[in-house]
Amino acid sequence: MARSTDKNRHSLLGRLSFGSISAVSSGLLFLSYLSIVVDPAKAWFFTLFGLIYPLVLIATATLFVLSLFRRSKMRLVLGLALLPSAFFVGTYFQMGHSDNAPGDLKIVSYNVARFQEAGPADIVQYLRGQDADIICLQEFRLPSGTSIDAWLKRNFPGYRADYFVFQGKGGSFGNVTLSKKPILSKGKTTFEGSANMAVFTDIKLDGSVVRLYNCHFESYNISLPRVVKGITDEDIFEETERKMRRSITERPKQVAKVLKEIASDGQSTIVLGDFNDTPLSYTYFRLSRGLKDSFVKAGHGFGATYSGLWPLLRLDYILVPGELKPETYKIDKVKYSDHYPIIATYHESGRNTR
Repeated sequence: MARSTDKNRHSLLGRLSFGSISAVSSGLLFLSYLSIVVDPAKAWFFTLFGLIYPLVLIATATLFVLSLFRRSKMRLVLGLALLPSAFFVGTYFQMGHSDNAPGDLKIVSYNVARFQEAGPADIVQYLRGQDADIICLQEFRLPSGTSIDAWLKRNFPGYRADYFVFQGKGGSFGNVTLSKKPILSKGKTTFEGSANMAVFTDIKLDGSVVRLYNCHFESYNISLPRVVKGITDEDIFEETERKMRRSITERPKQVAKVLKEIASDGQSTIVLGDFNDTPLSYTYFRLSRGLKDSFVKAGHGFGATYSGLWPLLRLDYILVPGELKPETYKIDKVKYSDHYPIIATYHESGRNTR
C-alpha cells in the first residue's frame, strides 16, 4: 500500500512539474510576441523576451511534443502558445528560394567591426570580389590623418561614395555607402548622444530613384564573456544591465527619427544595415512596415547574421520597396568581422521616376 502511495505521489509531482514548466515556457513565448508592440522606451525589459524567442520557441515546441505522448492537458496551452509563431518563424528561418536566378541589381550590407577582426586590405579584396552595384558598410573606421575620399577612391574604383564619420582621437568612425549607380543627393541622420547614425543616399536605378538609408542603430556595447562573468560579479552585472537598458531605450528614438524623415520625404525607400535588434522586436516591425524583407522573400536556411551566437541572432537586414523584387539572398560566413555580410540581388518590377 505504501509503495502504491509513493508511486501516485511521484506521478502527481511529475504532472505538476511538467505543467509548471509548460506554463512558464508558454508564458515566455507570449511575452516574446508582445515585444514587437511594446515600446522599449517605456518598458525596456520586453526586448529581452524578444531576444530569447528562438530558445523559448524550441523549448515550447519540445514540450508540446512531449505533452502529446504524455496525453497532458497542457498540450492545449502549449499549442495555443505556438500558433502565433507561424507568422514569425519565417523571419528566422526559410526553407525555399535556394534555386532562384540572380537579379540584375546587387546590394551588399556589412558591419566591418572597425576592421578589428580583419585588416582593411582583406575586407576590401572580399568586397571588390563581390562586384556589387551598391555596398553599404557600418562601423567603418580609418586611423587619424587618413583622407577618406582618397582611401575610398583608391580601394573602390568605379564607385561613387557617400559617407559620414565622426572624427576622434582614434580616427574616423561611421557609415559608408558605395554605388556604381548615379548618386543624385545625399545626407545624414545623426542621433543625440550617440556615435551611431544613418546615411541616406538618393540613387538612380535603371527605372527608378530610391532613397537608401544605411543604418547603424544603437549597439549593446557588451561582450559575451563579460555577460557570463557578470552572473557572479555584481559590479559587472550592474554595468551590463545599464548598457543594455540604454541601448534598448535609445533604439526606438533613433528608429522614430529615421521613420519621420522617410514619411516626410514620401519616395521609395530602401532601409538596410545593422539594426542591432532581432526580427521579433519593436525596431524591426516598425521599420519593415510597407517594405519587403529580402531574407524572407529570397533567403534560405537560418537568417542569423551575428557570428558570436549563430544561429540565434539576426541583426542585419535589407528592406526594399515594392518595385524591387528580391531574387537571391546570401549570408556569407566569412570571418572578417563579428557580423556576416548579407548579399542580395533584385529585379525592378516597377517604375518610380522623378
